[in-house]
Amino acid sequence: MRYTLKQLSYFVAAADAGSITAAARQLHISQPSISAAIAQLESRFGLELFVRHHAQGLSLTPTGQRLLAEARHLLAQARDFHEGAIELAGGAAGDIDIGCFVTFAPMVIPGLLRSLRRAHPEIRVRLHEHDIEGLLEGLREGRFDLALTYDLNIGSDMAFEGLADVPLHAMLSAEHRFARRPAVALGDLLNEPFVLLALPGSRDYFLSLFYGLGLRPNLAHESPSFEMVRGLVANGYGYSVMHSRPVSEVALDGMRLIYRPVVEALRPTRLGLLRRRDLRERRIAALFADQCRIWFTGRGAFADRG
Repeated sequence: MRYTLKQLSYFVAAADAGSITAAARQLHISQPSISAAIAQLESRFGLELFVRHHAQGLSLTPTGQRLLAEARHLLAQARDFHEGAIELAGGAAGDIDIGCFVTFAPMVIPGLLRSLRRAHPEIRVRLHEHDIEGLLEGLREGRFDLALTYDLNIGSDMAFEGLADVPLHAMLSAEHRFARRPAVALGDLLNEPFVLLALPGSRDYFLSLFYGLGLRPNLAHESPSFEMVRGLVANGYGYSVMHSRPVSEVALDGMRLIYRPVVEALRPTRLGLLRRRDLRERRIAALFADQCRIWFTGRGAFADRG
């Protein structure tokens, strides 16, 4: 064979990262190792895989884009062969790439990984935190095996399995005039400044909740940072709405905020597992999914918080 799986894996890593430096950092190897692997592939195939941009990383050539898909497929076959051999020996081991929606990842992933480690210590999870659009892109490109996310913007090429209900909450400062109410109507908040979580996909979703009720919020602040939104609300700069609800009701600067259920009848939202319909599920992906089902079972309190 005129190339190795390691060379192909370095090629894929550089393509995904967009630079030799970033790929080397992610793989914890030296930059010359990746550069040499790519140069050897280009020499052996007689093809240029990347266009080098001075101080601006790499971009794939048209030929490189075609070979990238083939390289991913070949690496997946090699991975399946390795895992199949381990399975025949009665074990479960390997690496798995899991995407998770960035706002609730810190509330879910640490405990879930602890549970997975106890059940299957040889499975290693590579975690990728993204917004909804980033998760869908990663699944479609074959970079993630599974994703934990909300059932939003899901196309027909994806399969979603719900694991927990995630009711919508209004987020208020502890001194807000509605702080003592058991629940809050969005309609009662319209004249107040609205602090919007402006992640791709999430921004339009939260606004659509108001528009679907015939309401138009008084948009005052936007941020892609979950903690920035919490901090602004806690300091009295407005209210927000959110599905992701941490256990702590204290912002990072120590100011308190509260969450109250929204009284309007809205489409139920679920947190769950997302996967591509057309891909055969790897055994370790199935084991990870089983662990997710176990971890979420009986977590009614999480549904109230998440």
